[in-house]
Amino acid sequence: MDTNNSIKCTVNSCAYHSKTQNYCSLPEIQVGCTCGTVTSCQGTECASFRLEHK
Repeated sequence: MDTNNSIKCTVNSCAYHSKTQNYCSLPEIQVGCTCGTVTSCQGTECASFRLEHK
């Protein structure tokens, strides 16, 4: 799995986490909203997240 050093990530349960370092393995990510009007960081999410199946 390649590591994208431009996207830092500490979500170990994501299928795209590089596992050896705190980075994402995707070439790019999509950021999305969790609500209609975003007024803080809590209103955003990594829409590229996929739960790792073990």
